[in-house]
Amino acid sequence: MSRLIVISNRVSVPKAAGAAGAQGGLAVALNSALREHRGIWFGWSGQETQEFTGHLDMQRNDGVTTATIDLEPQDIEEYYNGYANRTLWPLFHYRIDLTEYDRNFGEGYERVNARFAASARPLIEQDDLVWVHDYHLLPLGSLLRAKGVNNRMGLFLHTPWPPTRLLVSLPFHERLVESMLAYDVIGFQTDEWLGSFLHYLEKEMGLAIGPDGIVEYQGRRILAKAFPIGIDYAEFTQGANSAEAAEAHDRLKASVRGRKMLIGVDRLDYSKGLGERFESFSRFLADNPDQASQVVLLQIAPPSRGDVASYQQIREDLERKTGHINGAHADVAFVPIRYVNRGYPRRQLAGYYRASEVGLVTPLRDGMNLVAKEYVAAQKPDNPGVLILSQFAGAALQMEDALLVNPHSLEHVSETIKRALDMPITERRKRHERLLASVRDEDVVHWRNEFVSALFQKSAPHSDASQTSDTLLQR
Repeated sequence: MSRLIVISNRVSVPKAAGAAGAQGGLAVALNSALREHRGIWFGWSGQETQEFTGHLDMQRNDGVTTATIDLEPQDIEEYYNGYANRTLWPLFHYRIDLTEYDRNFGEGYERVNARFAASARPLIEQDDLVWVHDYHLLPLGSLLRAKGVNNRMGLFLHTPWPPTRLLVSLPFHERLVESMLAYDVIGFQTDEWLGSFLHYLEKEMGLAIGPDGIVEYQGRRILAKAFPIGIDYAEFTQGANSAEAAEAHDRLKASVRGRKMLIGVDRLDYSKGLGERFESFSRFLADNPDQASQVVLLQIAPPSRGDVASYQQIREDLERKTGHINGAHADVAFVPIRYVNRGYPRRQLAGYYRASEVGLVTPLRDGMNLVAKEYVAAQKPDNPGVLILSQFAGAALQMEDALLVNPHSLEHVSETIKRALDMPITERRKRHERLLASVRDEDVVHWRNEFVSALFQKSAPHSDASQTSDTLLQR
């Protein structure tokens, strides 16, 4: 039986049952697959070292083996804060205005990917399947090929893939994409992101795309396909029905004193459209004075990437907008926006979702967005809340029974908030029933099984794979 080797920027160490701070659905699904396939999860520890040695910290927790390395401060600045989060992340989310092109960032990205390849190589045995995750490690497959890894390897991109006309603004974009063709399977969240990738291969590389998504390159066959990710439905719904979730629900309900609640839960990031969301809510308050004192927006936004200037700016902007909106619409017993810069355990979040009449999920661009699916899964079927979802989230393609909005249009979002708050219970139930079926049937286990099944399929040998990796690091 083949082992599964998972490689990602960071590693999620399994926690014992009942431990505080529940893991996310992705970690749960991958840990389950690793137990099933006797696998190893490799990545960065999140810790710094003054001198990179390649030392592997091997641990075994709850039946899963993890292997991590520490990185030097320069690695973290150039690879993680730099190329990954100041170049690729904004570009992949269509924010070319925020994209920074710096040669040092690119060199750091390649250097750390090479360090990942050198450190992971001894872990990989002949029949192992290798599954690489996300934009941090796009060229890793080609670097492993150069080290003699002929195993089946797959890449899954959790973010969007930008249109060709945006991607070509990236220096050395050809080399980056070419390195990705060392994988056997390349997975995307949606057909839209897949289509953008295939369009690049056709227009910029002159490659032919087969009707089944097979790309032929240097004598090899690469499958490019959409694998929409889901939540761990069973685990999440169990948590939503827990005593901890019920307590969180009751506490939040009591605090709003009969008012209706809108909820947003997002990592603090410019791609999430939080500024536009606040302005849309302000527009709703102004347009509906009869309801303005009876509706509260709870926005939970844990900070992230605080070392990146654009993230510092979004936090300052949101704090300013919150103060302005609350100053204009609050009174001594009522504040319309509750803006919280911290995270909460998943069971508490489930209780907060269930206590909210509207889930407001309005990113400007998102690979998928699992908050939308969590919100649906947390609702009571007899009295469900309404999901308002950005048409630019990957989840919109699976969740057509949400109220889809253009997050750039303040009027559209404002009008849709009113529609959601006024929606009859019969319509709410019908929409929720269809949404719940999608969330339940296309969960994270289904996603994992679909990808691993594709990775098991055989293809042509990797005879010319080293050529791709040789050109990757050339200047």
